[in-house]
Amino acid sequence: MTKATNSFGELGERVAARWLERQGYTVLARRWRSGHRDIDVIAERDGIVAFVEVKTRAALEFGDPVEAVHAQKQRSLVRSAREWMARHDAAKSEYRFDVIGVLLRDRTAWVRHVESAFTV
Repeated sequence: MTKATNSFGELGERVAARWLERQGYTVLARRWRSGHRDIDVIAERDGIVAFVEVKTRAALEFGDPVEAVHAQKQRSLVRSAREWMARHDAAKSEYRFDVIGVLLRDRTAWVRHVESAFTV
């Protein structure tokens, strides 16, 4: 991943985190890492922890960014979430896996939030 691509993705994650906060979520972590495992945003609202994968695009020519979260990425996110829950003594917490697609174009951001995008 190039530095420019990484910076673009990080901008999308910041947009997604701010959007979640405006929707009443508390952001618990951004860009959480454990070795090669990662979670873009971890947020909580109404006692439910959301592990959020953020996909950022500049155009829709390759499809909706939300559709880019394939089965391998889902499995990786589940493993990362289990590790986060173990480290934070949150094994009994209610949780779900969300996907946020961010389209950034002409200094405007469009956000699409899919709650419970996939199940374990």
